[in-house]
Amino acid sequence: MANKPRPLTDEAIVMIARRFGLLSEPLRIRLLHALHDGEQHVGALVARSGGSQTNVSRHLQALADAGIVGRRKAGLQVFYSISDPSIYELCDLVCGSLEKQHRARAALLARRAAR
Repeated sequence: MANKPRPLTDEAIVMIARRFGLLSEPLRIRLLHALHDGEQHVGALVARSGGSQTNVSRHLQALADAGIVGRRKAGLQVFYSISDPSIYELCDLVCGSLEKQHRARAALLARRAAR
């Protein structure tokens, strides 16, 4: 049996909704996935994510404003890293759930095809 959720204030609910909204953009998920390997400069993140320099920078700014990633400047380059590692726990939960759903759906389709 799951634990009963703790009560949430209206302010907390808004903050949670904003966090999930921030993670609803596929490029941001790609950037977080790329940063799982450690700190990287913007150019590397552009190459790994497939986004444009401008778009990647805009999304990194949004993630930084939310406190999910941190940045440091070294000369002309800006490096980004994960500053809130709990983001990976959240992603693992979501990915695990989606993987279970996908397996169940694939098994159902295989049973239907075998009929």
